[in-house]
Amino acid sequence: MPLIPEEPQIHESAQGPRTAPTPRPVPGPRPAAPSRPGRPGPPRPAPPVQRAPRDAAKPVPPGPSAPAAATPQLQLIPASAQGALDAAEEAVDLLLDSGRAPGDVLVITTGDPHPWATHELSFGEASYWAQHDAGDDVFYADAKAAERAGARPVVVVAVNGGPESAAASALSVAHARAGTLLIVCGDPQRINSVLGAGV
Repeated sequence: MPLIPEEPQIHESAQGPRTAPTPRPVPGPRPAAPSRPGRPGPPRPAPPVQRAPRDAAKPVPPGPSAPAAATPQLQLIPASAQGALDAAEEAVDLLLDSGRAPGDVLVITTGDPHPWATHELSFGEASYWAQHDAGDDVFYADAKAAERAGARPVVVVAVNGGPESAAASALSVAHARAGTLLIVCGDPQRINSVLGAGV
């Protein structure tokens, strides 16, 4: 069949170089779509609305109540009064080895203060409490100063002597300051008698 001059034949080589197709984007996380009636899941929060003065007189429905504070788990490590501080040190080492952040731990002593606390207090109370407020390391306090200490997820109490009132005070404060775990190292009979006294 003869070629018609109006329709020139195009050869494959005349089409130009072939290019690879553009790669398709890999799907990733998508922004959340606005909530629609019947759509499962929680509704998206609405943007804040400016209230007119007349709305101020309307009662506001109560929001969800805050969850009640959980009671920390209590762990007792039997030790003599002389060995309570060593037991507390071992407990702290285990906590840190298991991945607990140093700033999560408060150690309270009922008898002689921990050597770290004695050393740090030699630089003055301001420096000592500044380390507490920084919250980036294990903090050691004796029973007399424990009330000033803030809450931490884990509190370790070394019942290493001192009067019964010091142990009762330390355990009471420790229970109030511990978020998830309270570890008590000492003589189980003494600790149970103090705990049985309503601490």
